[in-house]
Amino acid sequence: MADFGGTDLEAFRGEVRSWVEANFPASLKGKPNPMAREERGSDPTPDQEAWRKAVGSKGWGTPTWPAEYGGGGLSGAQARVVQGEFARAGAYNPIGGMGVMMFGPTLLEYGTEAQKQEHIPPICRGEIAWCQGFSEPGAGSDLASLQTKAEDKGDHFVINGQKIWTSGAQWADWCFCLVRTDTSKKHEGISFVLFTMHQPGVEVRPIPLIAGSSPFCETFFTDARAEKKDLVGPLNGGWTIAKRLLQHERNGLTGAGGGLGSGGKPIEALAKEYVGLDEQGRLADHDLRTRLVTNAMNMRAFQQTAVRAMVEAKGNASPSSATSIMKNAGTQLIQERHEMALEIMGHQGLGWEGDAFKADELAAVRGWLFGKAFTIFGGSQEVQSNIVSKRILGLPDLTQAK
Repeated sequence: MADFGGTDLEAFRGEVRSWVEANFPASLKGKPNPMAREERGSDPTPDQEAWRKAVGSKGWGTPTWPAEYGGGGLSGAQARVVQGEFARAGAYNPIGGMGVMMFGPTLLEYGTEAQKQEHIPPICRGEIAWCQGFSEPGAGSDLASLQTKAEDKGDHFVINGQKIWTSGAQWADWCFCLVRTDTSKKHEGISFVLFTMHQPGVEVRPIPLIAGSSPFCETFFTDARAEKKDLVGPLNGGWTIAKRLLQHERNGLTGAGGGLGSGGKPIEALAKEYVGLDEQGRLADHDLRTRLVTNAMNMRAFQQTAVRAMVEAKGNASPSSATSIMKNAGTQLIQERHEMALEIMGHQGLGWEGDAFKADELAAVRGWLFGKAFTIFGGSQEVQSNIVSKRILGLPDLTQAK
């Protein structure tokens, strides 16, 4: 759909604003999204569930996805209007998780029509949680060394093996998984399959983290079943699909949490609250003010570059390596923001528990700790730097030169 401007776009803005005012529960105003099911800690409240259903029915949680699969079918300009009106009302997008960030865009490109009809609409409605079965204990940075095996049984595959760092596996309904279907080849022996997590032979063990939560898991498969109809792409053709999915993941990771300081509160608001203003209404700490402005400018420039890179990547026959640059740049900006949030809070930003600390302050500490993983998962900073040096800059592989 083409971008609309002028009067048509303003009319659409009015429609969205009226709809949000009529449907967004006032009790949720200004609160962060608790319904990304890969990170959920409790069942949603009635208001949270009502908001998810309302947004899902409009397709506005995935605004630019095709309407025939449950998306909004909107242009980029219209999607930005929806995002802006949500922000204006203090509303969050309740449709998210790995299904939106990674799997859905990949399936829209590589899936069959039947697969799209089956799996995309529940993602658009926020009804199904997905997890990613990629990394293994012996296949992290060298993902193509994976050993989880899928044996052909005629109308289905039998899967045996182990995955690790499976985010949200304890809450997931389905898994998109890389499996080995040919042991004689490395990259060309990998397939991309889907299967339900609610079956015998799937065991999930959460891994406690220093931040206090357990979003990552070990996942074990013992004669688990994947139907042949849920093979995405050709047999032994999963590596190309996996690279495209990782491109979407890196795009998503670089946009996560960039404007937050603590508990969903903008870092600029934190600075005003904890540091205070001078007689001219400026942040009292000149050095901090300079660093906040610099970070904000860099973040805005990064976000605009990321949008341009995503638009340019559409329709490419193979994944772009530019996402490796964006992933490194974006995650470093996010970590810098977390560091400044703790600095702003002073000793109140060092708490772990107790009545002496507010919920936002405790959340800031946990957010800072969890943010340390940003430069590791989705492909570590070192791996991304190698990709940039080899595939973008064309530098020689020194290990091969020796």
